[in-house]
Amino acid sequence: MISVIIPALNEEKTIRKVIRQAKRNELVSEIIVVDDKSMDNTIAEAKKENVRIITSTQLGKGFSMREGMMLAKNEILVFLDADIPNYTADIVEKLTQPLVNDEADFVKSYFERQAGRVTEILVKPLLEFFFPYLLQFRQPLSGMIAGKKSFFEKVEFENDYGVDIGLLIDMHKVNARIKEVCIGEIENDMQPLQALSRMAKQVANAIFKRVNIFGNKKIGQEAEYAQMMRQQVEFATKEIVKQPQKMIVFDMDNTLLQGSFIHTAAERFGFKKELLDIIAHNKNDYIRTTKIAQLLEGKAFAELINIVESIPIIGDAAHVIRELQARGYVCGIISDSYHCITNHVKNILGLDFTLSNELEFKQSVATGEVKIPSQLLKDKYSQCEHDHCKSNMFFHILNRFGISKENTIAVGDGENDVCMVKLAGSGVSFNSTNKLIDDVADYVVKNDSLRPLLEIAR
Repeated sequence: MISVIIPALNEEKTIRKVIRQAKRNELVSEIIVVDDKSMDNTIAEAKKENVRIITSTQLGKGFSMREGMMLAKNEILVFLDADIPNYTADIVEKLTQPLVNDEADFVKSYFERQAGRVTEILVKPLLEFFFPYLLQFRQPLSGMIAGKKSFFEKVEFENDYGVDIGLLIDMHKVNARIKEVCIGEIENDMQPLQALSRMAKQVANAIFKRVNIFGNKKIGQEAEYAQMMRQQVEFATKEIVKQPQKMIVFDMDNTLLQGSFIHTAAERFGFKKELLDIIAHNKNDYIRTTKIAQLLEGKAFAELINIVESIPIIGDAAHVIRELQARGYVCGIISDSYHCITNHVKNILGLDFTLSNELEFKQSVATGEVKIPSQLLKDKYSQCEHDHCKSNMFFHILNRFGISKENTIAVGDGENDVCMVKLAGSGVSFNSTNKLIDDVADYVVKNDSLRPLLEIAR
């Protein structure tokens, strides 16, 4: 069986066409769209095709490709660009036939057109000098590729335009059998000169890195990475394009999920004792948050996503959220968990935004470091005395969009939800075992359904 991985950044106009082309092949059992924190409706459009959607931990196609590969369940993988609407109907078959027949371990594609300017002027001369045995490939920068997962796990995914040439060189170095296949005619917009200059620099970096010129330092790396950075809050609220009048915010653990992510991870990875010690001996929220994040050091992004997907979601959550949105509520998560986890739940349930701590990743593996959004910290909008509180983020959102507190609902279950639930227009304690939150809440729900919210949200 075959997994198709589609990295996507702001491709709302073409993503469904690409997914449908992938579905044409009867051997495709899995399609994964890896969203690179798009600012348009890419995720919403992809959801209409009922495929698996994840959001990459960091910006860049290479991260998206690697994380899609890590999560794929099949040995044969296909990578398709999301911005090409006119793939041939047999695109997947063409790319995978050599793999299915065990004639290759890695497959490159080429189109029925002349190679691009960067390829002719830069790549081929460099390959001739450093890797002459790779000159046989007509379009070494083609992004439509396929291969065996066991080989992709051995190579490095550059996180820029150098990803494709880097994979080709690395696959040769790990002794993969490489074939090139024609995939017909492809419409691709001509890049402006400025973009070509940037592409050329990144492709050259990937080649030089593999012959150890300049060591591992990339030319212009710092400026380019600085340009790629975005504030989580800006990304999280991107879909709130109209001024909302009403808002409902959920905690995630034991509210939308029937369990806790970090406690489930502790059971799976065997650090339950360490987690309980941190919770028992660190009352300061900031210190507790940083110490818990350290327990995840070395854990791969795919492992974390698989854990959250193993936790059941409240059965009617998606239905209730759709109904709340139809009533004019903007719906989101504010959580002490991690953005990579809460954002995955958001994608599954179709929520509007999610705000949480930012777990740091390097090469899609958690470093153990965490960034706490400044909006969780006390500021001029704060209405409680805590230095670090979900209610601070809650009121930051209200003030940003001019939503009246009276038109808000907050739903939570734990001690760290108390202020948010207490200060919201309507506070809901959901299946809580904490008496304090039951006492401050306007409504107490004790069942496994979110449907009572529809009675509250008039």
